[in-house]
Amino acid sequence: MVRKLLNMKKIAFLLLTIFTIGFIQAQTKKSKNMNKKILFVVTSHDKKGDTGEETGYYLGEVSHPWEVLHKAGYEIDFVSPKGGTPPVDGFDLKDPVNKEFWENKEYKNKIDHSLKPSEVNPNDYSTIFYAGGHGAMWDFADNTQLSTIASKIYENGGIVAGVCHGPAGLVNIKLNNGKYLVDGKKINAFTNEEEAEVKLTKVVPFLLEDKLKERGAKFEKSGLWQNHVVSDQRVITGQNPQSAKSVGEAILKELNK
Repeated sequence: MVRKLLNMKKIAFLLLTIFTIGFIQAQTKKSKNMNKKILFVVTSHDKKGDTGEETGYYLGEVSHPWEVLHKAGYEIDFVSPKGGTPPVDGFDLKDPVNKEFWENKEYKNKIDHSLKPSEVNPNDYSTIFYAGGHGAMWDFADNTQLSTIASKIYENGGIVAGVCHGPAGLVNIKLNNGKYLVDGKKINAFTNEEEAEVKLTKVVPFLLEDKLKERGAKFEKSGLWQNHVVSDQRVITGQNPQSAKSVGEAILKELNK
């Protein structure tokens, strides 16, 4: 009986030790992630091709992920291809989250003075997130500086994410093994059907869905304007503005792993 009790105590001690080690490791990883910032990428492009229509980053695709991550305690920086004040689209302050972001003095100042890619140190960030807005279709894909930053963050064990047209920034990211980041991964973004619905199929420089498929992505999608987010091997993508908050939540979930 005494021996049985001793064995039970040993088992209980062993289990407690395993739990404690696991808890400490989880807290250490979380603390490490919290010490690193999150980088939001926004477009500098302000025109939809030759239409004369204005565009820019879509406000809700910045504000909704920002709300999730900011409230979780993460610091966020902004970078754009040209730096400085980026053009904004989808400006709707009836959306309370948009209003909260726009009236936050610290973050309004940050986005109005966005960094240039040359000013970014990838080692400072756990995550890079490409916000959408049609402007992204003109100045994300071929920006080699941004692609290099994203590749380094990912190769450092970080997260690459995007929503709506933001994944245009993912199409030319290559890893050290020479493969495209999206190759073989489940990805989604603004769909061909959604582009046709807004009558911009012939205006954008390429169809995002088609280009991601060309790069080897396993493209997923739902119906028009449906919330759809997919996470695969630290790459997180959302289909449209309706998916923006869910992308933020998926990033947070991945950071907490």
